[in-house]
Amino acid sequence: MFFLLIASALLLVYPRAIGEIIDQLRAGDRAQLDRIALILVGVFLLQGVAMALRFYLFTTAGERVVTQLRQDLFASLMSQEVGFFDERRTGELTNRLASDTTVLQNAVSVNISMGLRNAAQALGCIALLFYTSPVLTGLMLAIVPAVAVGAVVYGRKVRGLSKQTQDALAAANEVAEEGLSGIRTVRSFAAERHEVDRYRSATEHAYDVARRRVVQSSFFMAGATSASYLASVVVLWYGGRLVLEEKMTAGSLTSFLIYSLMVAVALGALTELWADFMRAVGAAERVFELIDRKPAIPSSGGERLPSVQGRVEFQQVRFAYPTRPDVPVLQGIDLKLDAGEVVAIVGPSGAGKSTIAGLLARMYDPQGGRLLLDGKALESLDPEWLRQQIGTVAQEPMLFASSIEDNIRYGRMDATDEEIQAAARAANAHEFISRFPEGYRTLVGERGVQLSGGQKQRIAIARAMLKNPRLLVLDEATSALDAESEHLVQEALDRLMKGRTTLIIAHRLSTVIGADRVLVLEGGKVVQSGNHAALMGQEGLYRRLVERQFVAA
Repeated sequence: MFFLLIASALLLVYPRAIGEIIDQLRAGDRAQLDRIALILVGVFLLQGVAMALRFYLFTTAGERVVTQLRQDLFASLMSQEVGFFDERRTGELTNRLASDTTVLQNAVSVNISMGLRNAAQALGCIALLFYTSPVLTGLMLAIVPAVAVGAVVYGRKVRGLSKQTQDALAAANEVAEEGLSGIRTVRSFAAERHEVDRYRSATEHAYDVARRRVVQSSFFMAGATSASYLASVVVLWYGGRLVLEEKMTAGSLTSFLIYSLMVAVALGALTELWADFMRAVGAAERVFELIDRKPAIPSSGGERLPSVQGRVEFQQVRFAYPTRPDVPVLQGIDLKLDAGEVVAIVGPSGAGKSTIAGLLARMYDPQGGRLLLDGKALESLDPEWLRQQIGTVAQEPMLFASSIEDNIRYGRMDATDEEIQAAARAANAHEFISRFPEGYRTLVGERGVQLSGGQKQRIAIARAMLKNPRLLVLDEATSALDAESEHLVQEALDRLMKGRTTLIIAHRLSTVIGADRVLVLEGGKVVQSGNHAALMGQEGLYRRLVERQFVAA
């Protein structure tokens, strides 16, 4: 701000000096003319330094603000509950991180600097215009009320259209993200043209909204700029008459005209910047809506138990997903896992098996009933600490687009290379990893696409072993594997389950038969309970499921 004021003040010297030069030319004073020229050289050199410093400091501060804004936005997204992501598409959220913050970046870096510079220039020029000729200044400023009213009306319209534009761009980004992430499905159905048409339609909608905003901007800029220059014409006409009547010198009129043009240029620049600021306001509303959002389930905070035995209880738990509150998934579930016990949950699709695993890790909170760990309600425990006690191996494990080593280390960030290799050996993964030319530094591709299903599973098991959790959730961990891969994975899982309370969600008999207890779910309720042999001796759903599996085989 200091250098802004210095640069703007020095700029205001120029029109006054021009007027003095013209008057000295008429008077024939060559020495005074030389002094004015030398002063102007010094003024312009000093002004250049002040402008450079102003631009550097403003822009650097703006970049720092936007960097912090991006970090705050991402941190807020990472703290939201899983139900929040069920309701929103990934493309929409990445668009806010990328597109919306880029709009804000321009506003709070370069545009604020330019806006303040032009505002200071306009105010300084107007003050000197009043000093030079109050009458001419009054004529010139007659346009201000009309322009101000137009700016308010225009600002409201552009703000709304800018928000619509960002929403439309987010929708287009969602379509692109879906098509690119699901490229194998798109290719297998020969649906490339369909996806291109979807994206074209989404971007055309964004273009239509943006075009309406541009039309509004064009009318306002044309009106404001024309009014400014028309005022300059009136000033030139009336000022010329004052010079002819010798009520004003030619130099003063020249200074006044240059000040007037500087005001017009500044107001024209502010008009363009006003449109950018209104776009930024629309983007800021979308960004701060997420930054200010409080998660329904906090990501941290609460009690941390000194030790975990691994006793888990579900007491009359009722649950429906937030996106489908009228469709109950669990209806009064009672479930107990003793420390070190292996419990398998089976049932038809949609019975609520995976939902139980999600509730245990407190990805969601139930609408009724209680969940307990070692006698403590899950709501009273620190969610971050709770999830550190739970290891999960899913049917389709999520691997990050980095190295095998980094993916295993995700289980415990401070693990050494030796601990990572020990976990890989225990997971039957070390052998195939060692065959890669780059070993543990081999990149796995997005979501692990460069690895087979069995390899991904074993890396996920190594990650869980490195985490060393007290509770283990195996969510259909072997259902998509061939016989050889299943054997290796099952062997690794048996090592992983030793001494840990384990919840197995499975369809295949091989993963259920060794469980201490089997719970059969149907319609969100436990309909059978017992070990494999006991349940096979009963007429019921479990026996039918097993028989169907053998028939299918």
